[in-house]
Amino acid sequence: MSIKPPLSELPIKTADSGFYSGFSVNVTVVSKIIISMLVVWCIVWPTKAGTVLGEWNTAILAQFAAWYIWVVAAFIIVCIGLALWPAAGKLNLGADGEKPEFHNFSWFSMMFGAGIGVGMLTWAVAEPIAHFKNNPSVIMGETTALAVDNVRTAYVWSYLHWGLSAWACYAIAGLSLAFFSYRRGLPLTIRSSLTPLFGKALSGNLGHVIDIVAVVATILGVAQTLGFGVEQFVAGLTRIGFSGLVYGPEAVDAAGESLSGSATTMGIIIALLVIMGASTLSALSGVGKGIKWLSNINMVLSIILLGFFIIFGATFFGASAFFVGIWDYLIALPGLSFNVYSSDGVEGSEAFLLTQWQGWWPVFYWAWWIAFAPFVGLFLARISRGRTIREFVLGAMIVPALMCFVWFAWAGGTAVDLELNGDANGVILDAANGDKIFAMTEFMLSPISEWLAWGMAVLIVVLLMTFLVTSADSAVLIVNTINAAGDEGPKARPHILFWGAALALVVGGLLISGGTGAIQTAMVIGALPFSIVMALMCIALIKAIWNDGRREAAGVTSVTVDAVDAAATPAE
Repeated sequence: MSIKPPLSELPIKTADSGFYSGFSVNVTVVSKIIISMLVVWCIVWPTKAGTVLGEWNTAILAQFAAWYIWVVAAFIIVCIGLALWPAAGKLNLGADGEKPEFHNFSWFSMMFGAGIGVGMLTWAVAEPIAHFKNNPSVIMGETTALAVDNVRTAYVWSYLHWGLSAWACYAIAGLSLAFFSYRRGLPLTIRSSLTPLFGKALSGNLGHVIDIVAVVATILGVAQTLGFGVEQFVAGLTRIGFSGLVYGPEAVDAAGESLSGSATTMGIIIALLVIMGASTLSALSGVGKGIKWLSNINMVLSIILLGFFIIFGATFFGASAFFVGIWDYLIALPGLSFNVYSSDGVEGSEAFLLTQWQGWWPVFYWAWWIAFAPFVGLFLARISRGRTIREFVLGAMIVPALMCFVWFAWAGGTAVDLELNGDANGVILDAANGDKIFAMTEFMLSPISEWLAWGMAVLIVVLLMTFLVTSADSAVLIVNTINAAGDEGPKARPHILFWGAALALVVGGLLISGGTGAIQTAMVIGALPFSIVMALMCIALIKAIWNDGRREAAGVTSVTVDAVDAAATPAE
């Protein structure tokens, strides 16, 4: 039986003229309707929306927690396997001999900035402290909350959530898209990555559904990131002198829960106007200009802030947390990657608390990374043409993960050390998650100079804004690329403006209807269908590489991109 060349054409119908010229009307209109309905629902009926989302979240966590845990474990195995597989690792994500478009510094900067760089400013301090206070080992009585014997366990969980698992989700999506677009010449859109399984059927309704799922997941995943970022941005504005943007300690919600430290409605509106206004302007300038320069700026500011923690923070404590923590994490990774806690249904029991904790942390994070994967994956593909599969996997998984570990070790380590030795006396621990980094830097610098503490808060606010703008404008461009059937060229301004406004309204509507918890719930729900798409991506990619090896042995060409176009790619 002869071996056929790979599929290199996947026609996707787009409008020839009018408002949707160049866009797939089916994908764009349906995506806009779904997102618009979510916005209207959350803003007009916030209480009802919060209640229903909570019920759905409970059901999904009860039925699909194991799926989220195991599918992310599979992503790690596939990524490492592809890097180690000789036939796969050497393949170029482009024409044979093609060179990368971006130099390594810009490549790493854009990966980290558009990936989870913004999360570092919230969670690098907040998460080690949270796990230092409570984690499964504390629940089971193996370690003691807020004691020295719980430090290493706290770092195992912190590294688990932000390490290889997160970046494996992004790498699978990015690798699949880059492989089929830059080796096959297929459209740079999610459906192309499933062609080995469904072939030309993806030109029709099946492909439309896959791209719609990707767009909705992207909006909800980025909304989660922006939701945390908006809360922290408002906390930062309050620290530098803009009062009245957060609730005081006396404020409570309808359920009687404290709102202290969370953003007021006015604070949310102001933050979204600033962030989304700047991100929309940047999106209009494209990847090579606004996003690239913003990524380089926030990488430089990140190095300055991180250098402060390394030099003036808990230097040796952080070094121990980094090296010992990585060792502990790698030893624990195989077991934690497949471990699923089961509830006995008795509220307050150990089994119940472990299951509840897993839903709050690992399952939430895996859903977040999966929802974020179409955005980051497509963005990684866009900036990684010319890299080999091995280079892509190592660069997209290990380097960003190590950067996260550095942040957690020294920024989070400084916070843990200050609380452990009693110096902070709860100042950091009791602050809202988004405010913890500001509380810590103010505690460290205020005795030296109030102005120095204020200046550091300003630097963090500026850095946070550049991260948020980079994430938001990248998301707008990625959504438009999917809607335009993978066309990376200039997009009509009204569509950029629509998705910029829609993203702001989704974040604002969900924050108003139930705070970051409502965004979290919507995101977990939106991630579920795309997790199935990603599992299929893994199968399709392995099948394609295997068949390419057979084609090479039979002398059949498997790279179908135009070598002239590849040669014209500029190096930057």
